[in-house]
Amino acid sequence: MASWLILFLLAALVLLALWRIGRVRGPALQFSAAALFLGIAGYAWQGTPGEPGDPSPPKTDAMQPDSDFAKERSQFMGRFGSSAQWLDFADALHRANRDRAAVTAMQTALAQNPKDPDLWVGLGNALVIQGGGLVSPAARLAFERAARISPDHPGPRFFMGLAYAQSGQPDKAQALWQELLAKSPPDAPWRKDLEQRLAELQGQMGGSAATTPGLPQP
Repeated sequence: MASWLILFLLAALVLLALWRIGRVRGPALQFSAAALFLGIAGYAWQGTPGEPGDPSPPKTDAMQPDSDFAKERSQFMGRFGSSAQWLDFADALHRANRDRAAVTAMQTALAQNPKDPDLWVGLGNALVIQGGGLVSPAARLAFERAARISPDHPGPRFFMGLAYAQSGQPDKAQALWQELLAKSPPDAPWRKDLEQRLAELQGQMGGSAATTPGLPQP
């Protein structure tokens, strides 16, 4: 009952404000009153003013941490230019739990520049993340495309190996990383990190030799 009294009181205050402040008179005031009471009638028909409130809890979209790709890519790719901006954008979408949108962003970037190996690596990474860490055929093709465009680019082998290592396929990761290490100059900024990762991987595998083929050769 109290809810109805409050509702009618609010309607009366609105009409009073229209009359006193808005200077609404005659048919216009009648029309406003009719609209208000029509709304009240609709609420009485479909609403439940006598029931206690039960607000829905606010939606929480917790931010995700940076992917390993976002943390490591500065060693292998440029940090400036349009490609870097697209990769930054995809990283931001991942942090906002919009992994499908990150894939779309990389596809859009590649439509504009289909011969950019960094973007193909970014697409491969985005597909792996969207797939829950699984290296799908589409993700593998993206990494392979990057390697074909730029055979000496360390990114495709490193990040595809990283995806394999994290998906429980250490033999494939080992093959790719050994291939990359063999091609890396002694002063390459990623070499020390790569050697450490390979040592850890080989320790987990018991020092077994990899037999899985790597990315296509030029």
